[in-house]
Amino acid sequence: MAWWLTRTLAWLLAVVGGALSGALLGRLAGHPASGLVLGGLFAVATLVLRDGWRGQALMDWLRGPLTAPAPADAGFWGELGYRIERALRQREQGTRDQREQLAQFLSAIEASPNGVLLLDGADQIEWCNSVAAEHFGLDPQRDLRQRVTNLVRMPAFVAYLQGGAFDEGVSFAGPLGRTMLSVLVRPYGDGQKLVLSQDVTERERAEAMRRDFVANVSHEIRTPLTVLAGFVETLVRLPLSEPERQRVLTLMQQQAGRMQALVADLLTLARIEGSPRPAADRWVALPELLQQAGAEARALSAGRHAIEIEGGDEVEIGGSQAELHSAVANLLNNAVRYTAEGGRIALRWQWRPDGSGEIAVADSGIGIAREHLPRLTERFYRVDGSRSRDTGGTGLGLAIVKHVAQRHGGEIEVQSEPGKGSTFRRVLPALRLRRRRPLGQAATALDGG
Repeated sequence: MAWWLTRTLAWLLAVVGGALSGALLGRLAGHPASGLVLGGLFAVATLVLRDGWRGQALMDWLRGPLTAPAPADAGFWGELGYRIERALRQREQGTRDQREQLAQFLSAIEASPNGVLLLDGADQIEWCNSVAAEHFGLDPQRDLRQRVTNLVRMPAFVAYLQGGAFDEGVSFAGPLGRTMLSVLVRPYGDGQKLVLSQDVTERERAEAMRRDFVANVSHEIRTPLTVLAGFVETLVRLPLSEPERQRVLTLMQQQAGRMQALVADLLTLARIEGSPRPAADRWVALPELLQQAGAEARALSAGRHAIEIEGGDEVEIGGSQAELHSAVANLLNNAVRYTAEGGRIALRWQWRPDGSGEIAVADSGIGIAREHLPRLTERFYRVDGSRSRDTGGTGLGLAIVKHVAQRHGGEIEVQSEPGKGSTFRRVLPALRLRRRRPLGQAATALDGG
């Protein structure tokens, strides 16, 4: 039965019962009619007072913090209290669910590698993740409700945000000038804006390196081609004596060899960069590697230098024989090219205390100034461009050495001083080294020098 029907019947029964009781008492007193009326009024007054007390209890609960359960009661006020309490609990649960979803959403944005900045209709900061704070130099808490253009003053950003043309993004230097940012704005809601930022410093640097690489390759190839074309035209148009003809052919051969060396180094570099890292379980005997590279260096030197090879008799290296040979050969070739006739060149193997080892190439050549050392392994970087070309260098040898070192888990160390020669150390980690296998015994991996 519905609560309202129950309540109506209760009131009727109470009034009828009160009236009958009043009539009985009135008859005993000699006034049955008055007793009937007074009994009914008393019953109504009692019900009103009782409902008022129940209603007051419910109102007191509603005025409070609503943490306790609603007053337990039957009838109308009990039903009303129960429904109000249930609605409140459902609303609280919905609010908790929304807060949890918002926290998860913001946590996901916080984990994004890109910066996210939320602005209201007045371009005031509503929220930002830590990446955006780092990009724009903001404080995620202190700078909330601050106008973004008062804090981020890069002219390109301010003009982009105020211009309103958000079809494309904008790029500009970060607050300290150390990074390059790419920013995209997307309007949403009632004048609100979503600002997305990305650090494109490495991408811009890679793009600049690619442009420089293409320009350098074009220049390095164009120069010998121009020389060859001029010599070919000379041979075709001019009657040359035999000595002149032989001289021109020799120069043409030199330029053709220079182009061949450049193409070979480019192919080597491309193969190294595009192939997987060499496995550490393919062991290369170091003595044979050093002897082969030393023989090639002696052939290039043609007796003009004293070339010595020391150490490494008991060592095997885990990696690519072709790459390891290319790295050692490039170091030796550079030493031969930049060491004057009569100079000394040493190719040495040496253990290090931590179990790693090094292949060192030391020469008594012209040496290198300190300011050039950090850039030696850049592609086509030349300390002296004219001298490098005269000696036949392609500008890629040390770049190949660096890549081979990194692919084998090692590094390159350079020590040099003008007029006192140079020492290039190719360091190899202990996990890539083992003692050479004696006859009838298994090789032992090295865990110490």
